[in-house]
Amino acid sequence: MIVLYIAIANFAFHMAFSGNYGFFRDELYYIVSGQHQQFGYVDFPPMIALLGALMYTVSQDSLVAIHIIPSLAGAGLVFASGMIARELGGKRTAQVLTALATMFTLVFMASASEFTMDILDALWWTLIALVLIRLIKTNNPRLWILFGLVAGSGVLTKLTMLFFLFALLIAILFTPARSYLRTKWFWLGALIIVLFLSPMIIWNVQNHFPTVQFYFNYGGLTGGGPPGFFLFQLIGMNPLNIPLFFAGLFFYFKRAQIKSLRVIGISYLVLYVLFTILNAKSYFLTPAYPMLFAGGALFFENAFRRRRWITPALGAGIVITGILFAPLLMPILPPATFVNTYEVLTPLGNGGAGQANSGPFPQYLGDRFGWDTMTLTVSGVYNSLSSQEKSEACIFTANYGEASALTFLGRAYGLPPVISGHNNYFIWGPGSCNGQVIITVGLSMSDDLKSFDNVSQAAIITCTYCMNNENNLPVYVCTNPAISTQDAWASVKHFN
Repeated sequence: MIVLYIAIANFAFHMAFSGNYGFFRDELYYIVSGQHQQFGYVDFPPMIALLGALMYTVSQDSLVAIHIIPSLAGAGLVFASGMIARELGGKRTAQVLTALATMFTLVFMASASEFTMDILDALWWTLIALVLIRLIKTNNPRLWILFGLVAGSGVLTKLTMLFFLFALLIAILFTPARSYLRTKWFWLGALIIVLFLSPMIIWNVQNHFPTVQFYFNYGGLTGGGPPGFFLFQLIGMNPLNIPLFFAGLFFYFKRAQIKSLRVIGISYLVLYVLFTILNAKSYFLTPAYPMLFAGGALFFENAFRRRRWITPALGAGIVITGILFAPLLMPILPPATFVNTYEVLTPLGNGGAGQANSGPFPQYLGDRFGWDTMTLTVSGVYNSLSSQEKSEACIFTANYGEASALTFLGRAYGLPPVISGHNNYFIWGPGSCNGQVIITVGLSMSDDLKSFDNVSQAAIITCTYCMNNENNLPVYVCTNPAISTQDAWASVKHFN
């Protein structure tokens, strides 16, 4: 089956560059979180930490191995999208066009090269659409059980799944599919989703709702306002996929033989309006596109039977555009080559990712640089301490990226415990750190270190290609605290 071959090619494409650059900030965070197994985490559900623990057990510190999971998820996403086209009645042309459109969706190209939640989230959305379309076509309500299992896995991966489920519910109410609400199978599927989510809810109750606090303080909803959100939808899906997108909406609203299939089109519109109102990051909506590409590909296959060159030409254009954008999205080019060629497009990459950070690389690539240098610099400061100071020392960082890098990479250097007040690191607490000797990274002497009698700058962390907010960071050695770390811990919390 040709769609399977395309999926395999997608996997090979991502794995070919999986060892380039370095660990991404969030990859380090998820791996470290996997060493603290919990039913919930401040800023994400437990699935990604569980996978991080699995991969660390299998491969330890292998940069290539950690990217097997997102590469597989990307391949699964491509295959599932092609199967949606097949389920809708599409033949080989529609299936191939859908698979290629999904493979070269720019957001998916970036997210499938990172060990993060996003590509897994897109896979679950697409599998849900596949199950739902199959359910409606066959009128088999028992498939709500499978729907619940897939959606339950989705909410354990990323909470944006709840937005998709809400949009589907609204869409079901406005189509003949609302008849399923009168069956026990629909409610059993809903119960399965609740059961999957309940451990994280219980964990939040036990820990005073840190996830709720996180989302109230979350500063990442940066869709750029309605015009920016709309613009980055068009760019993020790949500009050559735009005809498929509009054709897909037309298919679900006008050409689908079963009216209940309008749930796909309606749910997209609900999501678009909802995310626009929330000023959400533009890529939050991207998982909805494979199901639209499938409808659009079927429309193209049927509409251009006499002009058969149009559909292959569109597919070729999608592939060429994706390849041209690939170095902006994936760790392909040597850093110096990227700076000399693609750096001019860095603001475009940051805008699509909802990031305001600056640097020569867009954030999703730039945050792969500098961690080795940071660890080496901090190691030099630690090794300059006396034996007595070393025995009492711990490291305190401004954010989870720095803390995760020094925790994960610092093992090879024998670094002391690393603590932080940021997100999950606050939940994990100060541990055995008594605060008598603190090495700080990313903190300000004037604002953050007033409680210490002795503060001396020991080094400055510099890096060539990293994000600007991780460059030229001072490293301080602080001793003689006025208050113990345990007593001061509540004041260092920041969930954002």
